[in-house]
Amino acid sequence: MINMHFQSVNYKADKKLKDFAKKRIEKLSLFYNQIIEVFVFTKVENNSDGINKWTELKIGIPGDDIVVKKISKSFEESINSAADSAERILKRRKEKERIL
Repeated sequence: MINMHFQSVNYKADKKLKDFAKKRIEKLSLFYNQIIEVFVFTKVENNSDGINKWTELKIGIPGDDIVVKKISKSFEESINSAADSAERILKRRKEKERIL
């Protein structure tokens, strides 16, 4: 089980969004089992085009941290997109470790 910290900036996140993030972040452990903790930062940016839901994932693993930032129309979309990017990075990291 991953230790997840959720922080919302400029708005109050509901339980549904936090649960969605937790469930999606838990899946990362399938790709890399040495995750220490994950910080999820969500923010609403003030702009007019509607693509203003910003998510940053900071994933703590032995050695260093992985940081992924995404922005989209909904928080679910940006969390999902950030988690997808994190999965690719973690898979690459695991492959490198296997080679070494």
